[in-house]
Amino acid sequence: MAESILTVCPSAREWSLYTLANGRERAIPQDYEDSVRIPVSWTRIMRVADAVEDNWVYSHAPKWTVPYLQLSRVDRPIGSWLLLLPCWWGLLLAIATSGNFRIHDAWILIGCALGAVLMRGAGCTWNDITDRKLDASVKRTRSRPLPSGRLSVGAAYLWLVAQLAIALLILLTFNRYTILLGCASLLPVFVYPFAKRFTWWPQIFLGIAFNWGALLGWAAHSGGLTMAPVLLYLGGILWTLFYDTIYAHQDKTDDELAGIKSTARKLGAATPRWLAGFGLTSVGLVAAAMATALLGQATGLAIAAAAAGVVAFGNHLRIQTRRLEINNPNSCLTIFRSNRDAGLLLASFLALAAAISVIFSG
Repeated sequence: MAESILTVCPSAREWSLYTLANGRERAIPQDYEDSVRIPVSWTRIMRVADAVEDNWVYSHAPKWTVPYLQLSRVDRPIGSWLLLLPCWWGLLLAIATSGNFRIHDAWILIGCALGAVLMRGAGCTWNDITDRKLDASVKRTRSRPLPSGRLSVGAAYLWLVAQLAIALLILLTFNRYTILLGCASLLPVFVYPFAKRFTWWPQIFLGIAFNWGALLGWAAHSGGLTMAPVLLYLGGILWTLFYDTIYAHQDKTDDELAGIKSTARKLGAATPRWLAGFGLTSVGLVAAAMATALLGQATGLAIAAAAAGVVAFGNHLRIQTRRLEINNPNSCLTIFRSNRDAGLLLASFLALAAAISVIFSG
């Protein structure tokens, strides 16, 4: 009976994972779980909503670590990508501008990746601690470790401190300016979970936190900031407004019942027009950052590569807007996740621009 129910709801967004007596695992849609006779020998491991299918957290991680990894959203890596990509944008644009690549820059690329996973995990842990009561009232989030009771608040605080401590060790390998800048990023991370309680625009606060890496990546290479990384940072904030408004449309019904504010609820049926505006403004700011950084500094070929990246990035956002069905949660989730590819397109062309600058400056 338990096996046959899998065919009833193949597109279910929330699943419960069970370990069988023989050590194998079986997934059951949560909507049908109460109507299925579960053998007493099965052990329940809850898989939260939005988790990527066949994620290594559920297949290889020790069972006791699963709630902690879920708390950090390790089973949903898209957030780490969206936090990391602005870091790479800032670093690669700085290299393209200076035409200078040092061995330490390779470590900055790696360090930003590790730091993004840790800081995204810490931010999500803090978010879940502050939102645990709200999460219990929203279908998509009630399966998370804290509202479901699988992890205590005390354990979550300890996990938060551990992630921040490791992230700090990585940050301390960068220059002094970047260390101070990285420490300052904790303020928007702290504020963001409360934004949905007092403003219809919490996505702005998320953008302030999530795109801090554009400043940090540039500063890690250059030792300071100019107007170019600030424009890139602002472009990233508008990008976050774009993709997180899409994401918020999944929860708009439950959010209304729980009194949670979001741009999805604020903009409603006008969302597609606003998304077009967010996207165009984001692309314009990113283009301005490229022009400010590269004109008069880099070769024409490097500038062309960066410009191609802006065009590819903007075209990806345009396609997302056309394909989005704001009243279809699966469409919202798929389009939201595709922003990793949009960000990678820009990063790839910036890497090409940086390589051209380094080669021609040598």
